[in-house]
Amino acid sequence: MQYGLLVMGAPYSSAAPHSALRFAHQVIASGHRVTGVFFYRDGVHNASSLMTPPQDELNLREAWVELHHTHGVMLDVCVAAALRRGLLDESEAKRHGKSVANLEAPFSLTGLGQLLTLQQQCDRLITFA
Repeated sequence: MQYGLLVMGAPYSSAAPHSALRFAHQVIASGHRVTGVFFYRDGVHNASSLMTPPQDELNLREAWVELHHTHGVMLDVCVAAALRRGLLDESEAKRHGKSVANLEAPFSLTGLGQLLTLQQQCDRLITFA
């Protein structure tokens, strides 16, 4: 079975991202596949390269990156939600005249159409809000 995840909660202020990450690992351990994760609303903060939690806490961004590198899970970030919340990749930073970008690969800025594509590719789309 193929799963897609929709993460709408911010890291460290919502249990949603951590629950989604644990769910993804359990799905994979059970022999299923997580096709992709779509970060929406405050969930886009999971992609910020400026996030620096204390060393004794889980770095959620690094955990998502590891999930991508280990299992090939796509990490898509809603571009409209990201721009509203100050998350920009290199090209968006240049386009808007900003001096810094805080969203890097393997996270990609995409539109809501990518969420629909993910939903069509998967047997189940699970929302974590």
